[in-house]
Amino acid sequence: MSLPPATLLQLLWLASPALPVGGFSYSEGLEAAVEAGLVDDEAAAADWLLSQLDLGLARAELPVLAAACEAWRSGDSGRAAALNDWVRRTRETAEQRAQAEQMGRALLDWLRNGEQAADPRVAQLAALTPAPQWVVAFALAATLGGAAPREALLACAWGWAENMVQAAMKAVPLGQAAAQRILSRLAAALPGVVAQAAQRPEGQWQAHLPMLAILGAQHETQYSRLFRS
Repeated sequence: MSLPPATLLQLLWLASPALPVGGFSYSEGLEAAVEAGLVDDEAAAADWLLSQLDLGLARAELPVLAAACEAWRSGDSGRAAALNDWVRRTRETAEQRAQAEQMGRALLDWLRNGEQAADPRVAQLAALTPAPQWVVAFALAATLGGAAPREALLACAWGWAENMVQAAMKAVPLGQAAAQRILSRLAAALPGVVAQAAQRPEGQWQAHLPMLAILGAQHETQYSRLFRS
């Protein structure tokens, strides 16, 4: 079943690097991995991002996003708040937490300036403390746009993939052709990852990635860097 044009356009908007939430500012540890010599070419960058997708997003961010979509759709602000707290508690570095909160606040500002600003759920999002986390805010934005959870997960994951490949282009560095090949591999993996994430029970959510946490902590004091994480 095809999406209504307005819903499709809203999802394209949310997934776009042009969305003013600053996603392009973050490499999520990739820049530190390059500095450590763990990622130094196209093949290594592709493997790194596919592993992060499978071990990170598929087990944490995307299952939370699916649950948050259902919470917002049903008007369960308490559940949304609990999910927001889970995301905040599982950020393993100061940079990870700052990214989730800064992007969440930016998306909240975008919602406040949009046509759906009067929806009471926007005020409920704003009330989340200490700040709305990115995936919880994204879930509301997608829900307000009329998207089902599966489409919301695909859009969010694709937006992550584009931002991360752009980060790899700058940090490794890589050319345009190499970046497109990596995006092709990520795109092929996304439907299966999203399907599994949407069905993952809450007891199986897992956000602990030791190597990524170590690299993220090292990035905080990295001498020369392009990205905020």
